[in-house]
Amino acid sequence: MNDPHLILGIGELLWDVLPGGMRLGGAPANFAVMAGRLGNHAVILSRVGRDDLGRQAIERLDLMPVETSFLEVDPFHETGRVTVSLEGGDPRYTIHEPAAWDFLELTDEWIRLAARADAICFGSLAQRNPQARQSIQALAAAISPACIRVFDVNLRRPFYSSEVIEQSLGLASVVKMNDAEAPLVLDLLGLTLQGSLAASEARSTPEYLRVAAERLLAEFPSLGTVAITRGGRGSLLVTRDQWDLHPGFPVKLADGIGAGDAFTAAITHYMLRGADLATLNEAGNRWGGWVASQSGAMPALPDSVRNAISAAIEQAAE
Repeated sequence: MNDPHLILGIGELLWDVLPGGMRLGGAPANFAVMAGRLGNHAVILSRVGRDDLGRQAIERLDLMPVETSFLEVDPFHETGRVTVSLEGGDPRYTIHEPAAWDFLELTDEWIRLAARADAICFGSLAQRNPQARQSIQALAAAISPACIRVFDVNLRRPFYSSEVIEQSLGLASVVKMNDAEAPLVLDLLGLTLQGSLAASEARSTPEYLRVAAERLLAEFPSLGTVAITRGGRGSLLVTRDQWDLHPGFPVKLADGIGAGDAFTAAITHYMLRGADLATLNEAGNRWGGWVASQSGAMPALPDSVRNAISAAIEQAAE
């Protein structure tokens, strides 16, 4: 195995409150845990409250292959919570505010860590509060140009704006979104597509998504890769000179929570190892599909499953 890469997930750390109980989550935390399970040195940069949920979050994460020593503790605000309801297996979220992660503080310790990072993932949800937004964007702007900067478009009404999307895309080298978010991102940025692709019924087709990705690449010079997930129908990866469409894998859906974060972690992991687009897509769909088939965003990963999925990805790359 190659030496572990340093991968950071910055943003929300929270508890999903589901009908059957509570599960730890938050897209950057889900991303970091999966990055750690794939063999990287993964670190969560977030903030919890000085409360029972905050202590439980750290205790739970300490059992996983992810570093928690850079987590901040907020003396005034509670650990984040999200009420989750499932409709046909798809999650629907009620995100409570304010939460501790709304008040991320950019410390010298975080800046020194980021200077050594090989990849960092940040999203739009964690930028709903001006303080957290400033901390996240300042950190993303301060890291090495060689660092992979992944912007996870995570549109949760009413916690997004055209300003946040535009600023974040300007800082990113990779952007990941789903097929429902892609047309919304173009609308927020005032970017239009011409001809038959302008019709509403075209907005989820692979052709629309590919042209939309190309439009984003043309608009934001720092971007090198656009990743668009399509649920059970796979995903599309687009760069300036090539693209790859993956059909996905059939899985028995459990709850779908965290599947997109596993996809993002997987493509980041293999991107750091120089994989081609087809391999990135294979890895993202295999790991995202596996998490979708499990309950919760941070399911236990037996060595046998890790080895089998890794072998399948390697075989597909041959």
